[in-house]
Amino acid sequence: MKIVIQLVLWVVIGVLGYFTYQAVYGPVEFNKIRDQRYVDVVEKMKYIRDVQLAHRDIEGNYEDDFDDLTKFIDTAQFVITQRRDTTFLDEEYKRTYGVDKYVEDVVIDTLGFASVKDSIFGTSDSYKNLKYIPHTDKKKFEMEAGYIEEDDSRIPVFEVRAPKDLILEDQPRDLVIQEKQTMSVDGVDGPAITVGSMKQVKTNGNWPKNFGDN
Repeated sequence: MKIVIQLVLWVVIGVLGYFTYQAVYGPVEFNKIRDQRYVDVVEKMKYIRDVQLAHRDIEGNYEDDFDDLTKFIDTAQFVITQRRDTTFLDEEYKRTYGVDKYVEDVVIDTLGFASVKDSIFGTSDSYKNLKYIPHTDKKKFEMEAGYIEEDDSRIPVFEVRAPKDLILEDQPRDLVIQEKQTMSVDGVDGPAITVGSMKQVKTNGNWPKNFGDN
């Protein structure tokens, strides 16, 4: 009987030790995993933003479909220009008034073209998987694009979202729920990492500097 009691006590001690470890070191390990995943997700979202900005510069709007965005990366080119000041004689003014008048102007010369793919991704083909959230089983970013009205103008906007539920899907549920309620200057507020907005003209993300430049 004494041996049985000792075994039971050792089991109880083991269980209590496990729960103590989980209570103390579980959140620490969770935070390490969370931070690394957030850094990787933010890095990819910055690439998506770069491509969206290129799409706006070339096409005049943002894209809401990743497959079309990939085709754009494969085919689109930036126009390389040079801006220079110039001065010319206003011939019409001289004929009318008999006086020389020089007009200052700006001339924009086209110097060539640069591939969007090479400019943003170099020799990497990682853009082909741009739609997938890192550290997930090919779960896709949520992406929207459209326009908002501001000062009687239609302004293009976009938003990309990576839900924390997906990024941390394999982590303890109670810690994920707490993370989704984060309101902190050092954390990512809300239930998702986002960049851009469908409600206002902005292209920055909701992450702090410790996860990447904004």
